[in-house]
Amino acid sequence: MKEIMKLGAILLAICLVAAVALGVTNEMTIGKILEQRELTNQLARQAVLPEATSFEPVEADQLAAVQGNEPMIMEVFTGLKDGNLVGYVIKTAPTGFGGTVEVTTGISAEGTVSGVRIGTHAETPGLGANATLPSFYEQYNGMSAAQELGVSKTAKSDTEIMAITGSTITSRAVTDGVNSSIRAALTFDR
Repeated sequence: MKEIMKLGAILLAICLVAAVALGVTNEMTIGKILEQRELTNQLARQAVLPEATSFEPVEADQLAAVQGNEPMIMEVFTGLKDGNLVGYVIKTAPTGFGGTVEVTTGISAEGTVSGVRIGTHAETPGLGANATLPSFYEQYNGMSAAQELGVSKTAKSDTEIMAITGSTITSRAVTDGVNSSIRAALTFDR
């Protein structure tokens, strides 16, 4: 019985030390993690709407109104150049095969998709994770925001993208995110 109590006390001490170490490490790194996340978001915004020289978040009430109709929307930014609107950058979180996929979409003021980037995801390496490759996400560039986009194996029309082989669920999730962004962008004044 004494041996069990001794082992239990040692295990408790090890767990306490590990928990404190994890907590301290988290506190020490959270600032850097948030900085890195914001830098990644800024780079994605610039990549999907390269004409813009600055980005401003939309008002909270506008964001709430858009999220009421498009619940997968996480954030909306206006892209500006010399104070003039050049488009919108909208981040969505559709559900793919492995969970949530962050999709950042640029919609130009002319009503075309100016770019798409994939952020954090848990898609299968070699399959759904291929959505992060330019050969997939560049298919959206220049597509009109006038119609819903679709996914097919061959992309026979101007409103279809070719699905990733073996990963139709991820392809549809990304396209759902882009379509949600398009619908949201069309609700804003230009």
